[in-house]
Amino acid sequence: MTDRRTRMRRTMVEREAELATVDEALDQLTGPGPDAGGALLAFSGPAGLGKTTLLAELRRRACARSCTVLAARGGEQEQSQPFHVARQLIQPQLAGTSEQELRAALGGWYSIVGPALGLCAPEQGAPPDPQGLRDGLDWVLTHLVVKRAPVTLVLDDAHWADPESLGWLAAFAPRAEHLPLLLVVAYRPDELPADADAFRTLPGRAGQRPLPLAPLTPAAVAALVREALGDHAEDAFCREAWAVTTGNPFEAVELAAKVRDKGLTPVEANAPLLRDLAAAQRGSGLVARLERLGPSTVRFAWACAVLGTAIPQDIAARVAALGAEEAVDATRRLRDARILSAATEEPDAGLEFVHPLIATGIYRAIPDALRVALHGKAAAAVVDAGLGPSAAARHLLETHPENDPWVVRILREAAGENLRAGAPEAARRQLARALREPPDFDERAAVLYELGCASLLTEPANTVNHLRAALAEPFDDPALRQGIVIRLAQVLSHSDRLAEASESLAREIPYTQDVRARLRLQSEQFMWDAFNAAETDSPARSRRLARLADRLPGRDLTERYVIGLRAWDACLRGEPVDVVLHHAGRVLERPFSWAHEDRGFEVPVLVAMAHMYADRPGRAEELFEEGTAEFERQGWRGAHLSFAYSLRAYILHRRGRLAGAEDLARAGLRLAERVGRRTPVHWYAIAILLTTLLARGRVDEAWELGREHEYGRPFPAAVVFPDSQTVYAELLLARGQVRAAVAELEEVDRRLTPRGIQNPAWCPWQLHLARAVAADDPHRARALAGDAVRRARAFGAPSGIGQALRVAAEVAAPEDRAGLLEEAVVLLAESPAGYELARALAALGTELRDVDLLARAVMTARECGADGLAVRAADILLGLGGTLPCGPDGKDEEGGRPPHALTEEELRAARRAAGRPAPDGSGRPGQGPDWALSAACRKLGSDVPGLPAALEAYAV
Repeated sequence: MTDRRTRMRRTMVEREAELATVDEALDQLTGPGPDAGGALLAFSGPAGLGKTTLLAELRRRACARSCTVLAARGGEQEQSQPFHVARQLIQPQLAGTSEQELRAALGGWYSIVGPALGLCAPEQGAPPDPQGLRDGLDWVLTHLVVKRAPVTLVLDDAHWADPESLGWLAAFAPRAEHLPLLLVVAYRPDELPADADAFRTLPGRAGQRPLPLAPLTPAAVAALVREALGDHAEDAFCREAWAVTTGNPFEAVELAAKVRDKGLTPVEANAPLLRDLAAAQRGSGLVARLERLGPSTVRFAWACAVLGTAIPQDIAARVAALGAEEAVDATRRLRDARILSAATEEPDAGLEFVHPLIATGIYRAIPDALRVALHGKAAAAVVDAGLGPSAAARHLLETHPENDPWVVRILREAAGENLRAGAPEAARRQLARALREPPDFDERAAVLYELGCASLLTEPANTVNHLRAALAEPFDDPALRQGIVIRLAQVLSHSDRLAEASESLAREIPYTQDVRARLRLQSEQFMWDAFNAAETDSPARSRRLARLADRLPGRDLTERYVIGLRAWDACLRGEPVDVVLHHAGRVLERPFSWAHEDRGFEVPVLVAMAHMYADRPGRAEELFEEGTAEFERQGWRGAHLSFAYSLRAYILHRRGRLAGAEDLARAGLRLAERVGRRTPVHWYAIAILLTTLLARGRVDEAWELGREHEYGRPFPAAVVFPDSQTVYAELLLARGQVRAAVAELEEVDRRLTPRGIQNPAWCPWQLHLARAVAADDPHRARALAGDAVRRARAFGAPSGIGQALRVAAEVAAPEDRAGLLEEAVVLLAESPAGYELARALAALGTELRDVDLLARAVMTARECGADGLAVRAADILLGLGGTLPCGPDGKDEEGGRPPHALTEEELRAARRAAGRPAPDGSGRPGQGPDWALSAACRKLGSDVPGLPAALEAYAV
């Protein structure tokens, strides 16, 4: 390799502009001052134009400037091997590191990126999602760059990089300018995949298109010829050399070498011979040249072409059926013929072809049947060499089906490794090939099931087909059958086909003999029915669920899932809050994982949200923080993390921490955009961000956001909270489109009421509708609000009752408003709902023309980040001759105390209240609020009955 690189440097001509760009980028990378920084460079051109030579020179210059160089090369035969390029880049930097040191260096990313980089075996359990794995690779590369700066990363033949590595690097590329990193790629433009567009457009301050390499001019080819053959080479001979090579640098150098080897004199009379010599470098000429080296050498070359890059000589010998001495002799012949060379300067580094053009030409010259057979022998050889099923699988993908159980076993093992390593697409390809082998009769259902699991994220429609086909197979494995049915219901539900999910479970339950297995299927059906907005038998399902859950002691995870669903169902139907919290508490008596291998995260989310609606948002937030940490440890950074961020934002919204809610909601939306628009996670993210913007008073911004994301009809079939259609109606109402809002809210009524979902704390559609019809039909408005108040009192959460009372006051007769608002303020003051308290204070202060109440409303609205409400209340306060309050704008005035830390007075008030009897659900207008206790409830995230547990958590 050293000789080859030296020759490359000596023969590189007409690349002055490219090298100047390289030097400029290296100067920027290694230089001092504010302009120093990274960049992205891309060189493009057809095969043979010198991309590899240019990159070799770039690496030499980077090393001369004390840069750390990370280098990799795509391989035509290795494209199906996931993370092949990523491993080349990062493995050498961590070579010789013990497991303990690796764990310390990679931290929480060890189990996520380690398998993908070949640093450790995949662990059992749920695999990371592809986005989580990319985030982990981003972290590892960024960490390496910062630790070993300045860094030059060089990727040659990017068009042949495996899709997993190429997609990751293309997404990472724009970060290069913000790091001490020069990222350089070279590729053939006609073969670069579409998902690597970052390399075509060069975002950031690189500010230029990829640099195309042009063929050499006649003068440049003449210089190469005279360098190899002597200055006496005649002009006509050199011109013919340029003509037959079309200015291709690789072909020109090889042609000159062949002229020298044959002893031809470089004169005009010998110029006609050049065309035949040039033809011997490619196509049939290359094949003929190879055949002259002898049959054993041909077989060895074919074996090397099948194996790809960094070819172990002993494995190539086995594939070619040669002895050790024969392999050494064949290697010598091929190196002398400039067909093979050493892969690197390191001993035992293996072999590689002098140029990819040669490798491609030889590979394509292998007779079809023989090529297939060689791939089969290569698969067996790499397994026997201890390289593992993943290395063998890429060869088996090239073989023909032969009903071989060994092939099926290796492909299934490789798919399992790749799936756990975060490469589901590679696993899908391998399992699809295993299915064609085909597997044994009693193994086919299992392969179909594994194929469905692998294609779940990328091809949900095909996943359904695979799983249904698996169920149609005759097999006798109850556990496998249960797994297939559960996975089928999951993919149908995530495809917004919840009714089909429920039906698939319902068909299986009567035929499931095992009691525990049947209970598991029932729990899954209850769950997906709970999310089905169009469920027709909801009240009956609730009764069945209640009867079942109430007699289960919570012995295992399945029973606790059923009990969790019971808590959520009670919340939706507005059963007393004590019932909701009782069942939720039963679920949480023991640790309750959000990332169980064969369970969804839906029930843990519902249990946490039940706490929020029951006025325990502090506890809900704790649960979400634990769940989010689990997601991140698992590498689930796509839909799972988006759900977690968005719903945590909703919890903050309900607590009246609107600025934090907006930040988290936007983070959730960014992640949801990766998953796709109009997916369930996208509906959640948009609904929560919209309702938060409305609470902050930014109606126009919310409207534009909704339009940008096409928020509106058709609404999802799955239940979303906050309810998508209700949020849309609230947005219309804020825009003054009352008639359209009324139509949407009446449809919400027709959708939810038959299902028995009547808790205004969960969906306040009645309150919005009451406001919308108040001007035209005050009697209907008061009836709607009165019914909402009744339902809220039946549920018993102070925040829900207070919100309902405030709206009831808004549509009530003038003489009734003050009393309703006073009760609302008293109740909300002892709840965690800061934003609703600010609204009630502003309404009561306005009704009574009370400057003290309005001043408190302004301060509370500021604390919440409800900017629009704060401005409106301040205007009314100033209009009444009052003075704007100083202080709370999200920061505590007392000695730099964190904004949500309790003062001594608040702590004493909370402790006093924690020991008194629970309220009866009605306010005490005559007594007035205890404002220290009110602040404590908001900061602790709990109503008064929940203060003992909240104080205990606060102390910890």
